[in-house]
Amino acid sequence: MHLFTVTALLLSAFLSLSSGGKVLVFPLEGSHWVNMKVIIEELHSRGHNITVVRPSDSWYIKEDSPYYTAITLPTAGGTDEEFFTSFVTKLLIIRKEQRIWSQLMFEFEIITKLSEMHRQMCEMMVKMFEDKALMKSLMDTKFDILLTDPGVGGGVFLARRLNLPMVFNVRWTVHGEAHYAIAPSPVSYVPYPRTEITDRMTFIQRVQNLIAWTIGFYQWQKIVAPHYTAFVKRYFGPDVDYFSLFQDADIWLMRNDFTFEFPRPTMPNVVYMGGFQCKPAKPLPVDLEEFVQSSGEHGVIIMSLGTLVADLPSDITEEIAAGFAQIPQKVIWRHQGPKPSTLGNNTLLVDWMPQHDLLGHPKTKVFVAHGGTNGVQEAIYYGVPIVGLPLVLDQPDNLSKMVAKGTAKVVDITSMDRAVFVEALREVLHEPSYRENMQQLSRIHHDQPMKPLDRAIFWIEFVMRNGGAPHLRTQSFRMSWVVYHSVDIILTLMTALLFLLLIVFLIIKKCLSVLVKKKVKSE
Repeated sequence: MHLFTVTALLLSAFLSLSSGGKVLVFPLEGSHWVNMKVIIEELHSRGHNITVVRPSDSWYIKEDSPYYTAITLPTAGGTDEEFFTSFVTKLLIIRKEQRIWSQLMFEFEIITKLSEMHRQMCEMMVKMFEDKALMKSLMDTKFDILLTDPGVGGGVFLARRLNLPMVFNVRWTVHGEAHYAIAPSPVSYVPYPRTEITDRMTFIQRVQNLIAWTIGFYQWQKIVAPHYTAFVKRYFGPDVDYFSLFQDADIWLMRNDFTFEFPRPTMPNVVYMGGFQCKPAKPLPVDLEEFVQSSGEHGVIIMSLGTLVADLPSDITEEIAAGFAQIPQKVIWRHQGPKPSTLGNNTLLVDWMPQHDLLGHPKTKVFVAHGGTNGVQEAIYYGVPIVGLPLVLDQPDNLSKMVAKGTAKVVDITSMDRAVFVEALREVLHEPSYRENMQQLSRIHHDQPMKPLDRAIFWIEFVMRNGGAPHLRTQSFRMSWVVYHSVDIILTLMTALLFLLLIVFLIIKKCLSVLVKKKVKSE
């Protein structure tokens, strides 16, 4: 018997004797797991029993944890750590060379890699579904809910198989930005991801937005549909559309809010929890506090480029280090790799830093960041303006929103030299509007009746208590495009109107004909 099957059987016996709700979690890797772990720990603190499904090649999701019991599947989950940690460097080199053919080939490579990731996810789910003992143990455990990240399809299919209510921890689905899956998203004022435009579009921008939406829709269909359609047909029947299973989620816990996003249509089962991972800053370690205090009146700048970027190409790090060396502020830079030769005495390199506690420190003046959703939300929470060095994926788009709100200055990292970098730092440091605008966003974010994490947990427990939330799910996604936009009604009414006009015309014509005949006879 497989080890993970034995684990599942033991788990079933253990959970049957314990109190609290039983939560099955199907997470996604990288920064997505960082987010999911926050919710898992909070659920555990409230007495719930958590079970996490993880592939054997997981990077971050540990098999042993005090907060959850893991079921480790002896198969790859489709996430290629080596590719995702190296492709940033490769992309920066290609962008610097500005060769269109190289850029197109790299885009194709990314699409191919994403398609492969979804293919491997389907293979993992096939092995899981075909393991009768495992599936029986999961069924017998009688979980109350399944919590998943819909960036991959595994959790969605498992919820359907086990007939469990489902909650999403979401910003992206397998088709892209989550709102596009369930909420009206008019391209006339809802910017499509990666367009870097605002909700106040010119005619040309609306054209760009429509083209971007069309290309995006086509790409996701090519990347995702072939794998998931075949899987769903095999296990749920030919009449089930794979994406309708995503749209059946009871609650969508959205990892953003409208201090970050532009206003747009939404749905009753979308719960915004932007900044849910943030909490009041704690005191810094003694050595770090001494370094921060040594900055005096000038304050501190912190720099971090997220979980996927260990280090940048050496020519870029040399320019960044040289730029930091020209300013009076102290700098704490999360950097792995060779020490830049241009590093100044004011800059401290660290492998890891307590980012929340540093952002919440009163001496922190600027956050140099790549623009990931987590980092941007944390900057908003603590009210720290941003100098943005966007790298990949949604990062340029996230930072463009902050630029539109007057809270960030963005620099193109591929063409940046030390002079440009220093100019951006000084602008954000010395122009008061950046900090004032960010602190205003921070006040708006904090001015709410319930903390975002508490709101997320409430709705998870709501679904557990009530066996779902079908009263909040719209039926619009079950309609065809023709029905949704009332095209059939409009065509029917227009046909009826034309038919009525035709009858009126024929009646008038007949009456005129009779009158003409009478007139001729009378003459």
